[in-house]
Amino acid sequence: QVQLLESGGASVQSGGSLRLSCAFSGVTDRPYCMGWFRQVPGKAREGVATLGRYGHSNYAESLKGRFTISEDAAKKTLYLQMNHLKAEDTGVYYCASDLSAWDPCSQERVPWASWGQGTQVTVSS
Repeated sequence: QVQLLESGGASVQSGGSLRLSCAFSGVTDRPYCMGWFRQVPGKAREGVATLGRYGHSNYAESLKGRFTISEDAAKKTLYLQMNHLKAEDTGVYYCASDLSAWDPCSQERVPWASWGQGTQVTVSS
């Protein structure tokens, strides 16, 4: 069973930056698919970005250019760098993973079996 622990959420002003971290444990091999999702007030949970085991990334179209997903394999940690933050980016950000192999790691098609507890991001205008 994969355990995921997010950190890095904070309150920032519009235009600022944050880097979220997601440390995974409980498995020997990195889950095939890992990704970031968010729940913003009044909206359904949405995919932000995914990163496959071999480096293929996918982004929500509206977030391309501002958000970057990456990882440090040695630290078993997934990151989400968020730049030029806007008030509408406010929400709870979740890390998710799935051990099964998908190519690409689609936000919609992957079952995302494991989830972290979430980390709050608040952007004030």
